[in-house]
Amino acid sequence: MTAVITSIAGYGTHATVLAEQYESITFEDVHRGVLHLFPTRPGNVLDIGAGSGRDAAALARSGHRVVAVEPAAELRSEGQRLHSSLAIEWIDDSLPTLKILRQSHRRFDLILLTAVWMHLDETERKTGMATIAELLAEGGLVSMSLRHGPVPPGRRMYDVSAGETIELGAQFALHCRHQSDREDVQGRSDVRWSFMALQRD
Repeated sequence: MTAVITSIAGYGTHATVLAEQYESITFEDVHRGVLHLFPTRPGNVLDIGAGSGRDAAALARSGHRVVAVEPAAELRSEGQRLHSSLAIEWIDDSLPTLKILRQSHRRFDLILLTAVWMHLDETERKTGMATIAELLAEGGLVSMSLRHGPVPPGRRMYDVSAGETIELGAQFALHCRHQSDREDVQGRSDVRWSFMALQRD
């Protein structure tokens, strides 16, 4: 029997609609505040909670070697279908441990967690940050965004602050290179976002 991953509750049911929603927003618009920190030379990139593969696809087109982790089978299928022409490695794995990925002993120059972190509870976040630190290469960057606002029906989210996340990263030798807040790109007045970039020395 397959264990239920509570952090992805609600995503598989509406995968097609969600994929269309994600793909309607550009990679550049979502990450505009932190793009200047992303590696410009081709490197190893990990997109955790890759969803429809929008970000993974943009980075693959830039020449990066991209691994996309997506635990929701329906969303992962949508991403593979939408971006089948690109050399993206899709993996069925999940935070906080990313057990399957960690067995490969790979390290990444850039790790993305776009609208992912607030799905983890406090204990999962501590374990998850240790996992991320383990997967990050020397000098590597972690780009994260946090959603603030009402929790959509059927989802599991927690009120996680940027300050708490930055402090947790510091416990694992990841220091803050960027922190900003911004409006919702979909125009929802009751939703706002925090963006952070954490880097290993």
